[in-house]
Amino acid sequence: MLHQTLPITSLALLASTASAFYLPGVAPTTYGHGAVVPLNVNPLTPALSEKDPQLRSVISYDYYHPAFRFCRPDGGPKDVSESLGSILFGDRILTSPFELKMGVNESCKSLCEPKPEYKFDKPSALFTNQRIRQNYNLNMLIDGLPAGQLYEDPSTNTEFTLRGFPLGEVDQENKPALNNHLDLLIEYHEAAKDKFRVVGVLAMPSSRSDTKRKPDGGAECGSTKSPQLHLDDQGGETEVAFTYGVYWRESKTAWATRWDTYLHVFDPRIHWFSLINSAIIVVFLCGMVAAILLRALKKDIARYNRLDSFNLDDLSGSGGEAEDGVQEDSGWKLVHGDVFRTPRNLLLLSVFLGNGTQLFAMTGCTIVFALLGFLSPSNRGSLGTVMILLYTIFGFIGGYTSARVYKSFGGESWKRNIAMTPLLIPGIVFATFFLLNLFLWAKQASGAVPFTTMLVILGIWFVISVPLSFAGSWVGFRHAPITPPVRVNQIPRQIPPSTTYLRPLPSMLLVGILPFGAIFVELYFIMNNMWFGKVYYMFGFLFLTYAIMIITCAAVSVLLVYFLLCSENYHWQWRSFTTAGASAGYVFANALLYWISKLSFGSFTSGLLYLGYSLLLSFLFFILTGTIGFFASWAFVQRIYRSIKID
Repeated sequence: MLHQTLPITSLALLASTASAFYLPGVAPTTYGHGAVVPLNVNPLTPALSEKDPQLRSVISYDYYHPAFRFCRPDGGPKDVSESLGSILFGDRILTSPFELKMGVNESCKSLCEPKPEYKFDKPSALFTNQRIRQNYNLNMLIDGLPAGQLYEDPSTNTEFTLRGFPLGEVDQENKPALNNHLDLLIEYHEAAKDKFRVVGVLAMPSSRSDTKRKPDGGAECGSTKSPQLHLDDQGGETEVAFTYGVYWRESKTAWATRWDTYLHVFDPRIHWFSLINSAIIVVFLCGMVAAILLRALKKDIARYNRLDSFNLDDLSGSGGEAEDGVQEDSGWKLVHGDVFRTPRNLLLLSVFLGNGTQLFAMTGCTIVFALLGFLSPSNRGSLGTVMILLYTIFGFIGGYTSARVYKSFGGESWKRNIAMTPLLIPGIVFATFFLLNLFLWAKQASGAVPFTTMLVILGIWFVISVPLSFAGSWVGFRHAPITPPVRVNQIPRQIPPSTTYLRPLPSMLLVGILPFGAIFVELYFIMNNMWFGKVYYMFGFLFLTYAIMIITCAAVSVLLVYFLLCSENYHWQWRSFTTAGASAGYVFANALLYWISKLSFGSFTSGLLYLGYSLLLSFLFFILTGTIGFFASWAFVQRIYRSIKID
């Protein structure tokens, strides 16, 4: 539902003049007593359990997957319209046969009539039992609010709700039991007389072998003390009666705050400790960089300028020795005629920088929008939709940046630059995403993006993003290049051997760990929410972490480039990019460590998907951080060589 993502300014104006609009989120739905409240279903997703702290799969399955034998509504389930981001993030919302009426309690009700297609045979029983062993959760939405279970955070003793509830459980005899009865406790708030709004949904599933449907259409829901229901996966058939109960309870919770119980911040003290620790490191790092560079550069520049003010023909022998001493002390001026030389593979570097600038702008704007509350979890998929739209719009910035960099460093193949900027990096991302999606299609997973959605993405890419990038490149090439403060010599200077820590691989390992250290803790929480299906809403912490990461990338890149130039190595362009981007290697290594400690996949496909998505995210992080390091270093190099007199 792309129309749900309204312009921010329009929403703000409407919110100030009409009470029908709410920020953040969507408008509330009001029900009268006895009115039908829709219950929609979403795919089954793997989750953690109290008995098993590890995730066993990353593949989600459609609620109406044939093997589950769940009851279907009359006429078949119908799709509920979704946004582009919601589809990409795996939502497949469908209608259900559950009948809920506002304020009307139902202690026991049959979900559907017994039919042959609802019986579990051996293949379906094996499939369902395997999903129970892998701790799969059912996901339901009532008035857009996910049904969940209540938990208590032991560190803060606060109660919160986790989305979803288990498909079944493994008993003490290590036999999987299917939950065939569901009690729903729905909280409502009375907004006005006979006007009610849903503000809370708790699910209490149970496995009961003595449930059955009566001939008159009623049901016997059995008891929680009865034996659990086990599916026969040895060759027989198991007939299951699905039942449910609905209980309504009035609540003082307002509709605007109904999501608060889902947006629980785990271990807030760890977040603050991490931010303070990172801030201290950044202050120390920036102070060290400033002290070294300002002291060294101020001294160097003063000595160089004083030396250049002398009449070289009148210098005595001691003056020549002084000049030699200056040259030996600081070698960065010696490479002034080569420091702005065209780097190798300039075309590829400019394409990386254009897309990195695009990622930088998209990430920053998305975090700011989320921080201001415009990307509410009640508007499902809004985060993904806004990220795609922002990246598309910022194609103009990417094309402009790539063209300016390419022209400023003397690039000549301008047509190739214009074509590759919007096609290379997005093409790699789309091809990887499409390849991983083929494995999801093969597994009949609900997370597989439909072919029509793929066509929509291609349409947005080629109809909007590519033309905007072309326009940005055209504007960039029409602008004058950024003129270097010194001339470039015709003959390249020979580069002396570098010390060990200034060689490419050691410097990447040393410098890349610092930006990663700034984001490590927040990255852990993001991965927990991403893979375990929790709601991430700590955008204040994320905003500060993003700012600290930018400062760290810039500081360490500038420091490395200074040492590199002092060693008379003028190949700083790619070194500044790859050294700051090396933090992506630590991000991927962290993903592997996370796999070992938190995940335990039982299939090749789950492992491949996890590795594929981790590599893709690490690659984009490499482009992002490398771009920050390059532009900080470029500004630094321009500044220091503009400050000295060169004859």
